[in-house]
Amino acid sequence: MKGKVVLITGGTSGIGRACAVVFGQAGAQIVVTGRDEARLADTAQELSRLGIAHLAVRADVGREEDSQRAVAEAVAAFGRLDVLINNAGISMRALFQDADLDVIRQLMQTNFFGTVYATKFALPHIVATKGSVVGISSIAGYRGLPGRTGYSASKFAMQGFLEALRTELLPQGVHVLVACPGFTASNIRQTALAADGSAQGESPRNEGQMMSSEAVAHHLLQAVRRRRRDLVLTGQGKLTVFLNKWLPGLTDRLVLNHFRKEEGSPV
Repeated sequence: MKGKVVLITGGTSGIGRACAVVFGQAGAQIVVTGRDEARLADTAQELSRLGIAHLAVRADVGREEDSQRAVAEAVAAFGRLDVLINNAGISMRALFQDADLDVIRQLMQTNFFGTVYATKFALPHIVATKGSVVGISSIAGYRGLPGRTGYSASKFAMQGFLEALRTELLPQGVHVLVACPGFTASNIRQTALAADGSAQGESPRNEGQMMSSEAVAHHLLQAVRRRRRDLVLTGQGKLTVFLNKWLPGLTDRLVLNHFRKEEGSPV
C-alpha cells in the first residue's frame, strides 16, 4: 500500500474508520468521507495522531455532486487514486408492510446509488492506476433477510452492479472486490431505520460477540493486496451463503427463526 491513495466512503465509524487506520498503517494515503462533521474531525484527529497522511471530506455519497467533489478533492490533494472502498451504508429494521416507502428509497440512495456515484467519478483514475474498486456488501446481498427488505435489495443491487463492472473492466486490469463481512460490531444497527424512518437507536444484538471492525479491515487489506474477487467473512456468514445456494427452502425457515429471536424483532 505504500504510496497508494485510498478513498473510503463512510470512513468515520465502524468498518470504514477501521479501514482508514489499517490501510494507512500499511502505508497508504487516506481520504475519508462522512456526513457528520464531528465524527469526521475525530477521525482526522486519530489519523493525525497515528502519522497517517490523510484528507477528510464532508460528503453525502447519496448526492451525486458530493461524490464528484470528494473524488476531485482526493485527486487534487494526492495526485492519484488507487483504491475506492464503497463502505457508506445504512440499514433498516421493519416489516415491508409497515415501512414507509421513503425508507426503501433512502436505503437505495445511500447503499446502491452512493456506490454508483462514487465509482463513476473515481473510475477514470482507478483505470489509470489499474487499481481496485471495493464494495462493502453484506450477507444480505446473497440472502434476503426478514425485516431488512430495503437493505437486502440495496446490497443485491450493489453486488449485481459490481459483478457486471468487474466483467467490463477485465481488459483494463482493474480489480473489483465484493466483500460481505457478516455480522460485525459497528454502529450500523444503532442507526438502522425503523418503519417511520427514524433511527432505531439501540442494537438488538450482542455486539461483543461479533467480529470487530478492525478484524474486518485487516481481512479487507489482504483481499485488496491479493486482488481477490469475493470475500465472505464469519463462519455464520459462510454457512448462510452455502445453505442458501444448496438448500434454499430450509434456509428460508432457518433465517426466519433466527431473526425472530432478536430482541424486539418486528418479524
